[in-house]
Amino acid sequence: MIDNLDLIRIDFDTNSLWMVNITLAIIMLGVALDITILDFKNLFKNPKKVFVGILLQFLLVPATTLLLVYVLKPQASLALGLMMVAACPGGNVSNFMTKLAKGNTALSVSLTAFATAMALFVTPINLSIWASMYKPTASILKEVNLNPLEVTKIVLLILGIPLVIGMYIKNKFPKFASKLSKILKPISLLILIAFIVVAFIKNLDIFNNYIHHAFYLVFILNSILYLVGFYTAKIAKMNFEDQKTLSIETGIQNSGLGLMLVFLFFDGLGGMALVVAFWGIWDIFSGLLLAYYWNKKAVVKNINI
Repeated sequence: MIDNLDLIRIDFDTNSLWMVNITLAIIMLGVALDITILDFKNLFKNPKKVFVGILLQFLLVPATTLLLVYVLKPQASLALGLMMVAACPGGNVSNFMTKLAKGNTALSVSLTAFATAMALFVTPINLSIWASMYKPTASILKEVNLNPLEVTKIVLLILGIPLVIGMYIKNKFPKFASKLSKILKPISLLILIAFIVVAFIKNLDIFNNYIHHAFYLVFILNSILYLVGFYTAKIAKMNFEDQKTLSIETGIQNSGLGLMLVFLFFDGLGGMALVVAFWGIWDIFSGLLLAYYWNKKAVVKNINI
């Protein structure tokens, strides 16, 4: 059965895809409503944090993913799904999880904004470069004939424009931006999760037969990325709050964007869609568990003090 995984296609109609696109744009708008130019300026006041954040998001995450693929040798479409996740910027929910974990929320927001801005150009390039380093995934890329410029246009439309609009509203109407952000963030996130769940239900037979192949890959990579983020920050001699922040920023990826790209450019390729869709659910669950653990640990520490 696993031999056919690269041949299956997930059923996800055009109308649903457009709704996902709109939802992603709304999520980005909600995040951008909390971002100011000052967030970018503050990042560059501490270049070490910028360097470590960029190193993690755009080099260590895809490099770790490629290494895992070489070690585990999963089916080509599953491997490409992992690489798609790795090529995406950090997930927007990382800001909430960092706050829950009592990390550096300002750093989280700034890195999310910076990574998203860079992802407009880096995501398609990263996917092409790293996927070409593994022969089975390189073969899929040749068949699809992925055009990085076309991917950039889509990412710009879904992330770039809402980012600029949200920051403009934040700058001109800060009170309205704060109220609107509180409404948009939870609603848009719930809608995105609902779409992923609906996709699972519509393709229940496929998921029942194949999801176990994606589960262990997502679980292993997600766990490793949390550790890579945490210990890279620790090696860089950043404080504990920043270590927690970079761990969460590294482990939470914008899988909603990845899922959209899978359906737009890879025709819902089975293994890719399985990995990216399951990542979207799993990293929220694992991120909340990790954030809750750190939150309780901080509370206990304060009580003991």
